[in-house]
Amino acid sequence: MTQTTERESVRGGTPVGAIVMLVLGGLLTLVGLPIVAGGVAAATFAAAQGDEGFVTAPSTLFATDAYALTTPRTAEFVGDEGTPDLPFDIGEVRLRASGDRALFIGIAAQADVDRYLAGVHRTEVTEIGYHPFEAEYRDIPGSEEPADPTRQTFWVESSSGTGEQEITWSIQPGDWAIVVMNEDGSPGVSARIQSGFRSDLFAPLALAVLGTGVLLVLAGIPLLILGATGVGRSLLSGPGAAVQAAVVPGEGLRPIPVRLVGRRGEPLSRWLWLVKWLLAIPHYLLLALLWVAFLVTTIVAGVAILFTGRYPRSLFEFNVGVLRWSWRVGFYAYAALGTDRYPPFTLASTDYPADLQVDYPERLSNGLVLVKWWLLAIPHYLVLAALTNGLMFLPNVWQGFSELDSLTGAARTVSVLGALVLVAGFVLLFTARYPNGLFDLVVGINRWLYRVVVYAALLRDEYPPFRLDQGPDEFSVDRVPAGPREGSALR
Repeated sequence: MTQTTERESVRGGTPVGAIVMLVLGGLLTLVGLPIVAGGVAAATFAAAQGDEGFVTAPSTLFATDAYALTTPRTAEFVGDEGTPDLPFDIGEVRLRASGDRALFIGIAAQADVDRYLAGVHRTEVTEIGYHPFEAEYRDIPGSEEPADPTRQTFWVESSSGTGEQEITWSIQPGDWAIVVMNEDGSPGVSARIQSGFRSDLFAPLALAVLGTGVLLVLAGIPLLILGATGVGRSLLSGPGAAVQAAVVPGEGLRPIPVRLVGRRGEPLSRWLWLVKWLLAIPHYLLLALLWVAFLVTTIVAGVAILFTGRYPRSLFEFNVGVLRWSWRVGFYAYAALGTDRYPPFTLASTDYPADLQVDYPERLSNGLVLVKWWLLAIPHYLVLAALTNGLMFLPNVWQGFSELDSLTGAARTVSVLGALVLVAGFVLLFTARYPNGLFDLVVGINRWLYRVVVYAALLRDEYPPFRLDQGPDEFSVDRVPAGPREGSALR
């Protein structure tokens, strides 16, 4: 067995141009993708208008013992001027109401409605939520009885009678209110109401938004790929690059292609872990860009593997570097709390106590690229879902939480890994010690996670072992299990 060797290259570092292209491409892609999603949503909304031309909400029951149901003041949501005066038609609103009694439904200027219902007991619907339905009301007390709503002349649109009542109103500038009452003005209003909206603006808006997003993405992705290629090429020849010799294992041994290291720092601060998540914010921002690049370059690499059986070497080095950087930040801030030493801003291997090495594969299966990242990895995803409370393909996100309530990291549910890290933090706080067994287990869970990410990201074809290898270090060779499993790696 020959050990992995390292040598320092005399060449320069990462080209500035590659970094600029990577950052610019990542920003354009980050901005463009949500815009594309918005354009698709607008196009879907436009298509959903259907034959009648309206996108409709579910019919919902509203009830009150007051004399009237009203909408909140428009000015509360769009400013003191109400709906703005625009040089084009916004669209139309359609309202349908039905109930056991004869109903009245009308739209009028808010000032006219306020005068009409002055001193009248009424209920304002302040907020409506669906899935499940939930309405919030504001009760406005009063002792006066309203005049007959059907005899008022200020309504711009109104309908009354038994059965379903319908009004359609073209949205106009100003402050408007919708009122639902019994036709005779008596108290106790109960009605099923359905709202609909249509606009001729959706189609051109969707086209404009979608086109803008596509242009940004089309401009960003080539820059991103060129930048990632340049950065990955520099990792092969830059200072600190690891040049690995072939590992020739002895009898009963085989090389380990994915090696994750996490060596605990000594001593560890009692309290620093409470603010590490805050100190690591600069890393989070950069990793957001790097993970966009990672996803794009993984797709590009997948196409290359499908047709050539090879992972482009520069993209391989870049993607391993993103995983390495993510692991260093996780080891420091949230996934292990294993060191107080601030992580370096680099994709390359350094003397930092956390590191990740992945051997470059000379050949990869053309066919496995289509199934291993989703179908074959499902058993591992199920295990990781139990350990990390989610299929965490972005290790730079807090693995302990499935739903962040705020930037402080408050959570509704905590995973096994998150609980272990939290326990380690409190033990540090009160004893200034990090128990060896707890640390080894935390690193073992992270090691399993990164092996699966490496496999799902197409970097290796060897199927990850169902094994919780604990401890800070991994070595370059492993003993082959007895029996037929020697050739069980999926290729």
